[in-house]
Amino acid sequence: MKISVDEDKCIGAGQCVLTAPHTFDQRDSDGVVILLSAEPAAPEQAAARTAAAVCPAAAITVVAG
Repeated sequence: MKISVDEDKCIGAGQCVLTAPHTFDQRDSDGVVILLSAEPAAPEQAAARTAAAVCPAAAITVVAG
């Protein structure tokens, strides 16, 4: 699994951080997503997929692999 984020699309809702805190964080200055792990470990992958699904701006892309 590989994850990418589009910082320009991110609206700082924080759903990704709430759903997958080991994979995502937010910048303190504006709340834009920070990708902590582009290739999360197996136990974190389901949460990362859910985070992408609930992102209101569709700023997270998950590619199986």
